[in-house]
Amino acid sequence: MTSKNEAPVYCRLSSEPLILQEVIDAVSGPHLPGQGAITTFIGIVRDHNLGKSVVRLEYEAYPSLVLDTLAQIIRGIEHDIARSKVAIVHRDGVLAIGDAAVVIAASAPHREQAFEACRRAIEELKQDVPIWKKEISPTGEEWLGMRP
Repeated sequence: MTSKNEAPVYCRLSSEPLILQEVIDAVSGPHLPGQGAITTFIGIVRDHNLGKSVVRLEYEAYPSLVLDTLAQIIRGIEHDIARSKVAIVHRDGVLAIGDAAVVIAASAPHREQAFEACRRAIEELKQDVPIWKKEISPTGEEWLGMRP
């Protein structure tokens, strides 16, 4: 996702299972010399929430808005944390217990910066990205957070 005056960022919405190595590769390698640390985050579907069982999750998203928002988050982090690089891929569709819902990698010259970038990425994603989550339990279903 780039425009003429913006550096490229790596973010994607996927209906397929997520692969951690994809985001690691996006924030490392010879095209990014000087990186001394990579941190990662994997958010997985758990079998419970707020004291009740969960059978599965269903995510819905408006792709262009999701990608624009993710790109803004990444650009903000990379601007604020010197020489950091962040990549994010989020699932869309039906996810089973144990499936990865989001994978994030952040690299930086030092571990403190990489940890900060990764933590900030997931926190801002959860707060700002318009991805709607429906939780299915044995007793019914419920939209959580923002609703479509």
